[in-house]
Amino acid sequence: EVQLVESGGGAVQAAGSLRLSCTASGLTYSTYWMAWFRQAPGKEREGVACIDSAGKKTYPNSVKGQFTISKDNAQNTLYLQMNSLKPEDTATYFCAAARRGPCVALLERWDAVDYWGKGTLVTISS
Repeated sequence: EVQLVESGGGAVQAAGSLRLSCTASGLTYSTYWMAWFRQAPGKEREGVACIDSAGKKTYPNSVKGQFTISKDNAQNTLYLQMNSLKPEDTATYFCAAARRGPCVALLERWDAVDYWGKGTLVTISS
């Protein structure tokens, strides 16, 4: 059984930073496209970062330069470093794994994700 478990969410003030983590069991990160999505109340789920099996990273323009995705294949752990946080970054953040890419397409199509974590809430106050 595949399980993705996110951690690291919380409440911070604007301009602060957070690092989210996602640990996996039942799959090997090195063979999957791994991504982070977020969903704010009343909004659609959106992809914010993706890393492919070779380590290539892709971001939408909305978070480029602000978020950094990384992974530790040996630990089967995915990270999302978020800096200069703004109130509009408030959302539940989900870890995702997909058997196929590319990242550019995956970030646009959350329905292409094979496995989801349950999410971790990030709240940014002004």
